[in-house]
Amino acid sequence: MTILVKKNLNHQSSASPNPATFKLLIAHPAHFLSLGFGSGLAKKAPGTFGTLAGLPIFWLISSYALTTQLVIISGLFLIGIYACTKTGKALGVADHGAIVWDEIVAIMLVLAFTPSHWFWWLIAFALFRLFDIWKPFPIRQFDAKLKNGFGVMFDDLLASIYAIVALKSLLWIKVYA
Repeated sequence: MTILVKKNLNHQSSASPNPATFKLLIAHPAHFLSLGFGSGLAKKAPGTFGTLAGLPIFWLISSYALTTQLVIISGLFLIGIYACTKTGKALGVADHGAIVWDEIVAIMLVLAFTPSHWFWWLIAFALFRLFDIWKPFPIRQFDAKLKNGFGVMFDDLLASIYAIVALKSLLWIKVYA
């Protein structure tokens, strides 16, 4: 409970957050994106549902060259800074649990470096969720210090880098062990 309260104090712009609702979801395109097309409205584990929403979105760009995928993902990251800032202000908390665009973009980055096979996508999904929830050093520190949409997006970018390193390590072990 202390950690949750501390996090809210670091990201809070009002005394109590507003609920994420379907009405908010459709009120502005930024909310529609940042709430993950509605996946962020899940009552339990909205981050997991947001991450799941990223899988078919990545699949749409998976046939492009890695460079093109990275350009698209970078653009989605930049759009996310704006969208998450706008939605965070509307919800009264910069990093509200219903904001899942950060998970969507981050899992897309992980998948860009993942073999195109369901087993490896499952491993990539699990690794990303592990690092996103666990927030090892320095992710937790950045999460506490960075504000608004950039902070929301950046900590998941770091979690995706951890997941990519772990995934590449597993792939290396598979090949060379």
